[in-house]
Amino acid sequence: MTDENYDDEEIVLSELNDEELVQQMHDDLYDGMKEEIEEGTQILLERDWSAERVLNEALVAGMKIVGIDFRDGILFVPEVLLAANAMKGGMAILEPLLAESGVEPKGKMVIGTVKGDIHDIGKNLVAMMMEGAGFEVVDIGINNSVEDYLAALEEHKPDILGMSALLTTTMPYMKVVIDEMVKRSIRDDYIVLVGGAPLNEEFGQAVGADAYCRDAAQAAQMAPLLLHNRQAARG
Repeated sequence: MTDENYDDEEIVLSELNDEELVQQMHDDLYDGMKEEIEEGTQILLERDWSAERVLNEALVAGMKIVGIDFRDGILFVPEVLLAANAMKGGMAILEPLLAESGVEPKGKMVIGTVKGDIHDIGKNLVAMMMEGAGFEVVDIGINNSVEDYLAALEEHKPDILGMSALLTTTMPYMKVVIDEMVKRSIRDDYIVLVGGAPLNEEFGQAVGADAYCRDAAQAAQMAPLLLHNRQAARG
């Protein structure tokens, strides 16, 4: 064992200044170290950081790095799941404080896999990355019918509906859901994002979605932009 490795193990978070601690938390998030993220979150709060500042500077900024490296093929699904799990540790501490201080999430998303499809790893990744980007996410799980989606929209009043499919046989069901939204005159109330391995941009356009997201990192990047543009258009 080299001295350098030994030193790495001896990092005491409470001895770092704010800037070093935030940097270390970015590294710990990247490495999926949940306990360290929880400890770092507590230390910053004890140093009178607001919950919102901890969220944005330590957690969201750290997940952005994870998202970029996932997009570029440097990180893979297992590592991203670990990073997202570490982020959840910090979020569990911050959420009650954010609610108390009245900090609004950037937006709200309902996400689920379509009817006939029980794949959920991609969907789970999108949900985690969206939370990492500051969104409130309601995950309605797998095998969702039109009725399931409409009930979730009615109950949760999100800004965004996300639909996922991994089978070529279930992909067309996305159009069934969007067509029903059009029929009920509620299509324009929501931004609709679709994703999944067999989909592509042309398919997203063909079914009437606002955007096709190639992966979770792209979803987390596109969602705030689409939401911002929509709010700007509504003035």
